[in-house]
Amino acid sequence: MSPTPVDLTPAENLRVLGKVLAPLVAQGAIVRRPQMTAWAERHQTDRTARAVLSDLRARHGGAPLVVRLGTRRVVVVTEPVDVRRLLEGSPEPFTPATKEKRAALAHFQPEGVLISSTAERWHRRPFNEKVLQTDQPVHDGGPAVVDAVQRGVADLSRQLRTSGRFDADDFAEAWWGTVLEVVLGPKARGDRELVAVLNALRSDANWSWLHPGRPHLREDLEGRIGSYLLNPEPGSLAAVAHQSGPATAVGQVPHWLFAFDAAGAATLRALAIVAARPAVRERLLAEAEPEGQEPALLPYARACVLESLRLWPTTFAVLRDSTGPTDWGERTLPAHTGFAVVSSFFHRDPDRLEHADGFLPEAWLDGRNAADWGLIPFSGGPAACPGRNFVLLVASHMLTRLAAHDLRVARGRYLARDPLPATVDHLGLRFRVAGSR
Repeated sequence: MSPTPVDLTPAENLRVLGKVLAPLVAQGAIVRRPQMTAWAERHQTDRTARAVLSDLRARHGGAPLVVRLGTRRVVVVTEPVDVRRLLEGSPEPFTPATKEKRAALAHFQPEGVLISSTAERWHRRPFNEKVLQTDQPVHDGGPAVVDAVQRGVADLSRQLRTSGRFDADDFAEAWWGTVLEVVLGPKARGDRELVAVLNALRSDANWSWLHPGRPHLREDLEGRIGSYLLNPEPGSLAAVAHQSGPATAVGQVPHWLFAFDAAGAATLRALAIVAARPAVRERLLAEAEPEGQEPALLPYARACVLESLRLWPTTFAVLRDSTGPTDWGERTLPAHTGFAVVSSFFHRDPDRLEHADGFLPEAWLDGRNAADWGLIPFSGGPAACPGRNFVLLVASHMLTRLAAHDLRVARGRYLARDPLPATVDHLGLRFRVAGSR
């Protein structure tokens, strides 16, 4: 039987709010705030959060921690067995459509599967799985994906030849061009106005219900997306979505684009490791497929991206709400109780992981990490991210092709060996070609 959830003392509650949850909110759950991500790195906020939760787990014997947020109660779990219960029990009796997520994501994706009711999920989830080909390691549109990635890498390569360097903003420019092409087709590649509208709405979503909705902007976003779905270009997700149901697609595409922003952050941090560790780069290049073949699976490159997500999670906390009264230990929690899995705590837990603060992609290849319910870079259970394989296809090919450049990363000495920093601001990463200054 799971331990009974414990109510934290006022002092403990304040520690969790101030040292664990507040830094996550400050950085921006939906779109990152550059000044706050830089602050988080300087103060290594994830290391502090881990220390707080480790202390409370030991003090309370691994029991879930009931945190008070005004009238709201959120249960922060501290053991992998409880993570498993929440994720395997989704969407019933633990729905991903939490109060907080509905208020935030409704700003730009009110029909997204992540905040859909259980009834709505019955058709929206299968639609996502069909378009994204959830169970296929390499999507049928793989050749078009690789072409799009090559164009994105070419953009950065030209900059490297000209200036010998690029930063996170330059990477984002190439990344968004690639993402727009694989999702909406080559004609969308240069549509930065679509990205600007999406990011404006995501900035609103950071404030959740505290920011008024902007329906005119959302209509603009949906109209732009819809224009690419009317006559979609072959090889894009839009083409598959058009065949499966264009009316449904308009409501799902904003989440696909949103998710790719997080994938870009993971790819950028993985590239920083590659630039700091020659042995990792050599293995990536050895795995790269010869020109002209079908898109390769690139297992090691995928493992590097997964390891980046483990070390520096892009989803700060996995949230669930109970849909009815829940018996947990010797306590019955009321319906609509919130639950939270703080990713950085579980992903770097030294009590479970010998490689907690080390870079070990091999642990994704030999099954060690996959068997651990505390490691959830793409969530888990029936509500796990349906785009996992598609995202990893794009990210792994981008990472491998960029590794072909002999790059160095600013402050690389902090990434060249273990233990790795608990918090790394991807927006502050800067790269240069080896030998340039």
